[in-house]
Amino acid sequence: MHHLVKARWALAAFTALFLIFLYGPFVVMGILSFQQGPEGGPQFPIIEWSTYWYEHVVGIAPASRIAPLPVGEALIRSLTLAFATMIVSTILGTMTAQAFRTKFKGSGFVFYLVVLGMMVPGVLLGLGMSLVAHQFGIDRNWWSTAFVLHVVYTFPFAFLVMLAIFNRFDSSVEEASLALGVSPRRTFQKVTFPIIFPGILSAMLFAFTLSYDEFPRTLFTGGSEVTMPLAIYGTFSVEIHPNLFAFGVLTTLFSFALLSVYAILMGLSARRLSVRSTGIQEDAA
Repeated sequence: MHHLVKARWALAAFTALFLIFLYGPFVVMGILSFQQGPEGGPQFPIIEWSTYWYEHVVGIAPASRIAPLPVGEALIRSLTLAFATMIVSTILGTMTAQAFRTKFKGSGFVFYLVVLGMMVPGVLLGLGMSLVAHQFGIDRNWWSTAFVLHVVYTFPFAFLVMLAIFNRFDSSVEEASLALGVSPRRTFQKVTFPIIFPGILSAMLFAFTLSYDEFPRTLFTGGSEVTMPLAIYGTFSVEIHPNLFAFGVLTTLFSFALLSVYAILMGLSARRLSVRSTGIQEDAA
């Protein structure tokens, strides 16, 4: 019993250290973002608490020697690229996982071929794509060459999520719908899709987040029009000001908001599925 108590305390201490390591940088970044501006820099102690750097990020602060962060158009590019990647990767992942519900020749080879996209280092894949584009005279852009690599990278994650969902899927509900004479297309719309919808939301969240933060693959294939991670890196490598931390806090809050929307949609989906589960055959017909 004594050893069990010690193990619990050790596990609790490890968990606390992990949480400190995970959220410590965010806390420090949040504190430094309230430094006085424009004189205050990224150091302790805080000269005076101020929201100047948040005003600087949104463009309402008085003019100063500190140039605004060049993330306006870059942020739009990142969001557009992440959204397009999310849609394509989720559709491809769902269709591929659906195909793996039945055994077919060469399924093992196809599985590892798909998963290879998430295993190859991003730097090597980005460099290889850049060399291929150069050899064939293809212009590198965030909406073409970078988009292809983002899909190659995020598609395996969406596929694995949907594969896990389909592995727990009870096919008897589909069989009941088909036995009632419902077409396969309508069966998927009315029976299969509502059940796998939570998995689709998870795949979409994976694809969007991975694409939104992607750096090495975009570095080699994005061309001259940079995305947000590249724009931040370019600013960070020259001079550091607390406006970077303020922007980091805002983007983190955006991520939390995205997770909140995801949680709400998951809850609504689960509630809707529980309500419809008792009359699913009548609804399919």
